[in-house]
Amino acid sequence: MQRRSLAVYRTIVVVDIEGFGDRRRTDLNQVAVRDGLYKVMQDAFYHAGIPWVDDGHEDRGDGVFVLISGDIPKSLFVESLPSALVSALREHNTTHSPEEQIRLRMALHAGEVNYDDHGATATSINLAFRLLEAEQLKASLANSAGLLTFILSSRFYEDVVRNNVADADVYRRVWVHVKETYTVGWIYPPDRIIPASEP
Repeated sequence: MQRRSLAVYRTIVVVDIEGFGDRRRTDLNQVAVRDGLYKVMQDAFYHAGIPWVDDGHEDRGDGVFVLISGDIPKSLFVESLPSALVSALREHNTTHSPEEQIRLRMALHAGEVNYDDHGATATSINLAFRLLEAEQLKASLANSAGLLTFILSSRFYEDVVRNNVADADVYRRVWVHVKETYTVGWIYPPDRIIPASEP
């Protein structure tokens, strides 16, 4: 009888490229966008002080799903990662045609994760993906000139942001209803994300 592995605590980061399947993007454009996404993610993680582990992420075609050890402070994901991502996105976009430029949606959650021979699975992972598909999050980016918008689970907001982040009141509370999931999420307005290197 196969023994089930024990669940472990992970911070969950899921990102998705806005308009990846836009008909203006050719196959070659999509290859460049995917390559750019991985470079952007690795650069942003490095500058945010978050380790990028080769076996810690899974490809999602038009996005990336990353699991990070619970040893890494979760505050880095809201205080450092967003501005690092915007800096990396700007750098990518200035050297690529409009068809190869990237804008991202990101969801953050944390919880217990199970690993098996095929990867990782958990209710916590499902929730992160449902948050990423929230219509309010898509609209937040679509109606903005910003390059990144992100949503936090209610648990992530309560544990990490509400009592510890200076601009906690900027987050907007929304009800998310995607498939069988009905929950609260917290969206940070994309136009407020300014890289630390800029005024």
